[in-house]
Amino acid sequence: MTKELDKNESALPEKLLIDKPSDFQFHAAYLAYSDIYDRTDSLEAKEQLNQNIKALQQNQIDYATFYRNINQFRTESNAQHRYDRATIKTQRKKDWRRQAERRERNKRHRR
Repeated sequence: MTKELDKNESALPEKLLIDKPSDFQFHAAYLAYSDIYDRTDSLEAKEQLNQNIKALQQNQIDYATFYRNINQFRTESNAQHRYDRATIKTQRKKDWRRQAERRERNKRHRR
């Protein structure tokens, strides 16, 4: 039984610790990889993420290809987060002044 667990544990892909903070582009790519890796539960996705970051580190693919490859996992992991747009109320300066004067006038007479 423990041999089976050892096999399963060894089959799990591990998060690669190959960050290069001195290389800004690679560091940003690694942060994106790390974030997606932490959020996903799929073993296949983790394996593909590992392959992509290794290929990027070894200059087998460029950054555009890397982001294109991991983008499918990014959308899957962020599917639960939806951000709605906030509405902004605008008005003309003339209208704002009229309302401000009206408020001030009402404030003076209510005392």
